Amino acid sequence: MSRNIDEKLLILVAKLYYEEGKSQAEVAEMLDASQAKVSRLLKLARSRGIIRITVAQFEPRHTALELELQKRFFLRHVVVVKQPAKATPVQVRGMVGHAAAPTVAQLIPPGGIVGVAGGRTLHQVINWVKGENAKGVRVVQLMGSIEANTSALDAIELGRTLAERMQGAFYALNAPAIVSDRTTRDVFLRHDQIRGIWDLYKNVDVALVGVGSLDDSVFIERRVFSPKDIEYLRRQGAAGEILGRFFDHEGQECQTVFRDRVIGMELDRVRAVKEVVGVVVGADRAASVRAAMRGRLLKSLVIDQAGAEAILAPEDQAAKRRTKRAETGLTR
Repeated sequence: MSRNIDEKLLILVAKLYYEEGKSQAEVAEMLDASQAKVSRLLKLARSRGIIRITVAQFEPRHTALELELQKRFFLRHVVVVKQPAKATPVQVRGMVGHAAAPTVAQLIPPGGIVGVAGGRTLHQVINWVKGENAKGVRVVQLMGSIEANTSALDAIELGRTLAERMQGAFYALNAPAIVSDRTTRDVFLRHDQIRGIWDLYKNVDVALVGVGSLDDSVFIERRVFSPKDIEYLRRQGAAGEILGRFFDHEGQECQTVFRDRVIGMELDRVRAVKEVVGVVVGADRAASVRAAMRGRLLKSLVIDQAGAEAILAPEDQAAKRRTKRAETGLTR
């Protein structure tokens, strides 16, 4: 039937709809036809090549910023994703996840061990990862659960999703992320199941982590730490957080009361992993990411353009004063 339709009719319908901006209903009225028929005619015009849809070429990655970050902070791999001027944080995370997923997937070796944290941007990355080239991986949860009511953004769910995509196995850390005291932590760590997870930590090939700040992290969002706790962490020199562990402006773990209450990979073990990919969005994380890179906690970075520019910008005077006080021994 479609072969008998005059090409001139298809061209007319295409011009009315695409060039003159008529709606399908208006075209249908002009031709004394149904809207469904107009839709079929437009589809036929596309199949015959009368309508050719082209999309302008666009490179989502900002290669100049990638090279600058790589050179300045001695990073192995960097992905910096461009963003529209008025994009919302949710939109930016989606763009970063889509653009960075192929690079992240390539870093995962076939049959390797991948450690996974939780996070909003990491959630977007894992949603776009395809695992054709890295089947049979083992995915291990790097930190305990923040609360009993887990979401799709938590390490346990992201790890399970990544394992499914890679057709691999998932190893859950069945414990809270932060417990009440060191004694409770030690009880958990003596459990055979958790000791097995710690054995996997020794052989992690790639770790995928987020970087929190004292103003914006999953622990603050879920009110694990009170405003009083945050103020205490500031006084102890905390600049950022990875896996529930707080580090100072040089990327060294802070000696706080929370240090011995965390159930998850230790920062010294994170530092020993060959490939640690920080997945972050936002200029507000710049100081925290910078500190993590100074301490060699991150080997590679996935970030948005605004975040990258903030990291590369000169540090503010307050940060310089903090560094000077630390060097002269006035603060920890």
